[in-house]
Amino acid sequence: MDVKEYLKLPYNFIIQPINDESGSYFYARVLELDGCQSTGDTFDEAYRNLLEAMEGYIETKLENGFAVPMPQSVEDYSGKFVVRVPKSLHQSLAIEAQREGVSLNQYALYKLSK
Repeated sequence: MDVKEYLKLPYNFIIQPINDESGSYFYARVLELDGCQSTGDTFDEAYRNLLEAMEGYIETKLENGFAVPMPQSVEDYSGKFVVRVPKSLHQSLAIEAQREGVSLNQYALYKLSK
């Protein structure tokens, strides 16, 4: 696959407004392409700059014989994962969930979504 074909794939972009010590701008990145990011004074400029950054990122990967990560979709994930925690944390979370009148799974989801 060449660069143009990769650029047509449905990668996940995040573009967000930033206000910090350097001013107000938009920060953009591609979730699947670690380190592929850009900025712009406007949303559209950040998007255009990100597409340019993607092209360079993919081109560099291909030229050096590295695999280019493929886009990910929600359907690629089951919604389940196992987390090992210390017994004391398990106990604490179970007690808090019981106090709130919800299952441990519901309580963990609540805590993770904060």
